[in-house]
Amino acid sequence: MGTLKAKIIGTGSYLPKRVLSNQDLEKIVETTDDWIVTRTGMKERRIAREDEFTSDMGADAARAALDDAGMSAEEIDFILVATMTPDYMCPSTSCLIQKAIGATKAASMDVGAACTGFLYVLATAKAFVETGLAKNVLVIASEKLSSITDYQDRATCVLFGDGASACIVSAAKERKGLELSGITLGCDGGQADILVIPAGGCRQPASNETVENRQHYVKMEGKEVFKHAVRRMESACKECLELAELQEQDISWLIPHQANIRIIDAMAKRFKHLPPDRIFKTVHKYGNTSASSVGIALDELLKQESLQKGERILLTAFGGGLTWGAAVLTSTGDV
Repeated sequence: MGTLKAKIIGTGSYLPKRVLSNQDLEKIVETTDDWIVTRTGMKERRIAREDEFTSDMGADAARAALDDAGMSAEEIDFILVATMTPDYMCPSTSCLIQKAIGATKAASMDVGAACTGFLYVLATAKAFVETGLAKNVLVIASEKLSSITDYQDRATCVLFGDGASACIVSAAKERKGLELSGITLGCDGGQADILVIPAGGCRQPASNETVENRQHYVKMEGKEVFKHAVRRMESACKECLELAELQEQDISWLIPHQANIRIIDAMAKRFKHLPPDRIFKTVHKYGNTSASSVGIALDELLKQESLQKGERILLTAFGGGLTWGAAVLTSTGDV
C-alpha cells in the first residue's frame, strides 16, 4: 500500500457581513484610527450577528471547503474543530457542525489551543490520515471573538474579529493538493497567565461577581505576548524547516498568524531570503480572528495565486497557553 501522505485537497473560509471599522471603534472607546493602524495595522474587522454562532460560521467554512474539494459531507469520517469560543461547554462545537452539514458518518471532537488551534488540528488530522485511522478529515477553525471581547478595554477591543476557516485533509493519491511536509508544535504552560479568560471554567464558575468584574472577557499582557510571539514563531519555523529538510530559500510564501502588524513585521525581518511581498497578510481587513486566521489567509492565498508543483507555504501561529507551531505545505500539482 505504501506510506500514506496527508495533504490538503480543499480549503474554505467564512467571514460575517458586518464590518466594524476603526471609525466605529472611535465611537465606542477612547481611541483613534491613526492609533489603531500605527500599532496594529488593522483598519476593520468582521463581527458576527447576534444570532450567528461559532458552529454556524464553521459549518459555512466547511461547506466551502467541501465544494472546493468536490466532496460530499458523507465522505468525511472525522471532524476536528479548533475554537476558544465554543457554542457551549457541552456539547462540542464539532458535534453541532457535524449535524449542520450532514456528515452522518463522521466522528468529531474539539481542540483548544487558542490562536494556534488551526495548526494543532492540522497536525492531528495528519496523524489520523497517515496512520490509517481516517481517510478524509474535515479541519475547521471558527471563532466568535466578539462574544469574549471587552468593548470597554481599548487595549484589546480593537484587535479581535470573527470568522472561520476549513480544509479537507486526505491521503487520496490521485488528488492534487498541498502535502503536509512537516509540522511542529510547542507549549509553555508557565506563561498561561499573560493571555487568559479568567472566569467561566471550574476555577471561577460564572457568578454575579465574575460578571460584574468583567472576568469573562479576554485579558492580555500585550508587551509580554508580543515578546513571546515573535520569538516562538521564529523558532517554530526554523524547527519545522529543519524537520522537513528545507532551507528558508525553499519557501514561496509565509503565512503568519494575523495577530498584529508589528508582530508580523518583526517576524518578517527574521526571514532574510523571503521578499516582503511573499508574506501574506489579511490583518488589515479582518483583525485577529484567533484560530481561524491562518486558515482564512491560506484560503485567500490559494484563491488569489496559482501555485506550481513543488512550491511551498510556511504557516506559523502563536496563542494563549502559551501555544505555538509551524507547518510546511508543498504543492503536489498546480493548485
